[in-house]
Amino acid sequence: MERDELKVKKILFASYSLDVGGIETALITLLKKLSNKYNITLVLERKQGVFLNQLPKNINVITYEPCQIKNVLLRKMSNFFRQFKFKLKYKNKFDFSACFATYSFPSSFVARTASKNCALWVHNDYLNFYDNDIIQYRKFFKDIKIFDYKKIVFVSNMDKRVFIAQFPECSKKVVVCNNLIDDDKIIKKSEESVEFEKRDDIVTFINIGRHDEKQKRLSRIINATKKLNKEGYKFRVVFVGKGTSTKKYQEMSRNIKNIEFLGPKQNPYPYLKNSDALLMSSEFEGYPVVFVEAKVLNKPIITTDVSDSKLDIANKYGIVVEKSEKGVYEGMKQFLQNGFNAERFDVDEFNNQILEKLDKIISGS
Repeated sequence: MERDELKVKKILFASYSLDVGGIETALITLLKKLSNKYNITLVLERKQGVFLNQLPKNINVITYEPCQIKNVLLRKMSNFFRQFKFKLKYKNKFDFSACFATYSFPSSFVARTASKNCALWVHNDYLNFYDNDIIQYRKFFKDIKIFDYKKIVFVSNMDKRVFIAQFPECSKKVVVCNNLIDDDKIIKKSEESVEFEKRDDIVTFINIGRHDEKQKRLSRIINATKKLNKEGYKFRVVFVGKGTSTKKYQEMSRNIKNIEFLGPKQNPYPYLKNSDALLMSSEFEGYPVVFVEAKVLNKPIITTDVSDSKLDIANKYGIVVEKSEKGVYEGMKQFLQNGFNAERFDVDEFNNQILEKLDKIISGS
């Protein structure tokens, strides 16, 4: 039976933008996978980002942008009118809706309005984000109207367990569903030519992501590099990305010749392909998309103990270390001395399991 002969479900995803980032990468991959099965509307706070031109043509993109003016009274009146207008046009008009950007309050409003069958995606370890302040953690989820969602989707088992400990009354709503991966795109784009050659004479570690010391703790890598240099090891460390801590990291790395800052890259895959290992030093994560990207390219992963790394990475795809400068140093040293042979990753099985879960989430079962 042809697609247009079926009653195609109307579904909606709400997010902030389509700029470069882990959430955005996961969202664009998900939308591509689902676009031939569902009638999809994407609502963005900011209709911008490098991934916009990658959206399938049959996805309807609309904007819901809250008022940002400084006058509190006028702002509240304007936002009330915008909410009223959105409700008038879209209230319960969809078979399923989702807030994909956990932190976005406008996206939460959109998702909860568009369908009674609504879900919230949680991509990060928010307890760590709030420095283990349980009051702030609970307030965040209450403010995002967690009790109004039919499903709460976590990308890691660890974050699910933390959430249920604080919201046991929501335990029946909680689902763990990892992010889909577009392996064909990763492999194809990894073959593009860039001015970054693989070196056979020394080990190349690569870190890909936002430069944010509170979460990413790249200072651990820099200090571990200094220590290993003093011990006579030959290697290089490459940082791909930028953020609020970039200048700090560059200052820390002054006079360290084997650390390179390449800036943000729309296509980071050739750099990952031409490196020997992915290096992660984070204090907390949801479930890093770059973990799966490294698996697709058969690159070993050295990471601090974040998310489900002990379950998914340790002894199979890489080395998991304690969350400290000492841990990062020991992980790098272990790789420099012994290397690591990563298992082959079955991406088809990985994606098929996720698609089955997604179908159940969308159907409301």
